[in-house]
Amino acid sequence: MAKPAGKRPERDRKPGRDSQRSGQSTFAKRPGQSGSSRPAGGSAFSRAASSRGLRESDVDRIVRSQPWNLIEPHLAAAGADPTIALPRLRAFVKLVISWNRTNSNIMSKNDEGRIVLRHFAESLAPAKWLKESGAASWLDFGSGAGFPAIPLAIAGVGSSWTLVESRRSKTLFLRKSIQDLGLVGIQVVNTRLETLEPMPEKVDGFTARATESLAKTLAMASALVRPGGNAFLWKGSKWLAEMEADPDWRSSWSMDEAMPIADNQATVIRFTRHST
Repeated sequence: MAKPAGKRPERDRKPGRDSQRSGQSTFAKRPGQSGSSRPAGGSAFSRAASSRGLRESDVDRIVRSQPWNLIEPHLAAAGADPTIALPRLRAFVKLVISWNRTNSNIMSKNDEGRIVLRHFAESLAPAKWLKESGAASWLDFGSGAGFPAIPLAIAGVGSSWTLVESRRSKTLFLRKSIQDLGLVGIQVVNTRLETLEPMPEKVDGFTARATESLAKTLAMASALVRPGGNAFLWKGSKWLAEMEADPDWRSSWSMDEAMPIADNQATVIRFTRHST
């Protein structure tokens, strides 16, 4: 959709000094916390969308048409309260589509009509599995538009997340979404995983969805995940071939189990970091 003349695109605006300095956002409530289930601050996106010719009713129509019944069992299995989680997930859909149409591409426009099936269900299908790992601190590599990290955080997986994304336009979206959704314990870092500064402590869990090759991803994760911690990788149909193509990952990791995701071609594979 063309932008009206004279408007400076959102992606060209510089973030505030504080967000540039720390890479963190300020949030209101922890996922699953009791209180109002209405996400905070969503109207800012609605005003921005309206000013660029995107009708809020069009976005609402897409949100209503989604098969939300597909993710309710995943939320229940993870112990999340659907009356709190679902409104936040619906609000997140609106944020993704509004930003995608009015600021910069953060996902394929072909995926807008199937965003719940393609992105939300795929992110949340293993939520119970991740929660049962007992990991409290998580790092998500190549966060993109926020999948799988933001849906998992909304479902109550973990108490802290670090989202690593190399593209500035997507980090701006992630920070704004986290703030508007009222999430806490999440920081966004605009860098590549290879150049990520050493963290004060190694994390318990690591996630990556459709990023680098399996062996390369695990090689980078090995420096970030504590011994005994887990890595959960979302991979396509050729994940077995990836594992065999470069077996060097076996020096630091053990492959535990693989979970095929129903109605998708993705599989989530769990690895455990060696103790030595």
